[in-house]
Amino acid sequence: MFVEPHINNRVERKAGWIEVICGSMFSGKTEELIRRLNRALIAEQKVEIFKPSIDKRYHEKDVVSHNSRAIRSTPVDFANDILLKAGNCDVVGIDEAQFFDNSLVEVCEKLSYSGKRVIVAGLDMDFEAKPFEPIPMLMGIAEYVTKVHAICATCGNIASFSFRLSDDTEKVKLGEKEAYQARCRTCYQEGMKQRFND
Repeated sequence: MFVEPHINNRVERKAGWIEVICGSMFSGKTEELIRRLNRALIAEQKVEIFKPSIDKRYHEKDVVSHNSRAIRSTPVDFANDILLKAGNCDVVGIDEAQFFDNSLVEVCEKLSYSGKRVIVAGLDMDFEAKPFEPIPMLMGIAEYVTKVHAICATCGNIASFSFRLSDDTEKVKLGEKEAYQARCRTCYQEGMKQRFND
């Protein structure tokens, strides 16, 4: 479990940093994001939370995990909107970061250089098992990276792949258990082979 780093004299030093929580669908990324943000709130830190406005699967505004845990958030259309709305907070949380373009990387850097703790959650791979930007770029510049894992829906092993159940080919397709399964490497490959052989 991730334990928040202790920084001495944080206010005077304005020490900011970036944390990335990544993994497949159903791996608990949002759950971990909410856990960290709630700890910051308990510590009476000023927290602002953002998500892409296109993600309305569970709630129009709140960030909601698959386990129905929720925390208030501000939906934004573009990554740069986060800079305008973060204000003088101490901690910035960003969910479903893969739905933003690569400008999110610069946004997170600016926030961290201004002394904010930035916590980003998102998919590290798309449904084709290819890196899902901007998460890989954020992983490269982050001080802390946590990769969480799901359980394979086919065999029960550790899963790190998001298998799309339909033949749709667009990169971004919002969906839940009706559209995706978490799978281990072997079951993911078997599913892809079967799809191409059908």
